[in-house]
Amino acid sequence: MKYAARLLVPLLTLAICVTAFKYVFFWGYVPSSSMEPTLKRGSIIFGYCHFNKLKTGDIIVFEHDGKLLVKRIAACGGDTVIINEKSCTVPEDSFFVLGDNVDNSLDSRYWSDPFVPLKDVVARVFA
Repeated sequence: MKYAARLLVPLLTLAICVTAFKYVFFWGYVPSSSMEPTLKRGSIIFGYCHFNKLKTGDIIVFEHDGKLLVKRIAACGGDTVIINEKSCTVPEDSFFVLGDNVDNSLDSRYWSDPFVPLKDVVARVFA
């Protein structure tokens, strides 16, 4: 019985940590230089999955074409952006995102659907 009690605390701690990192926190790494100089290639990032309101300037992790990407919000729902010399309004609950290294970033400017829906946002990065 004492052996089982000694295992209970570490197992319970492990279960709490795994649950927290699956549903509350996000950690990952930056695979490209598209966010330099803010986030260096290969750096570890830490984020929060339960964010309130996202705003222009926030760095987010989101799913796009089956991959997780890290970019900065350049415009939010209702904002107007210029894409290929055309004026577009960002749909509600969506974002227009750019990499900080604009010369080396495949971002909203180049996608056929340039907006990231809120439902695809995984986390807001602590930067």
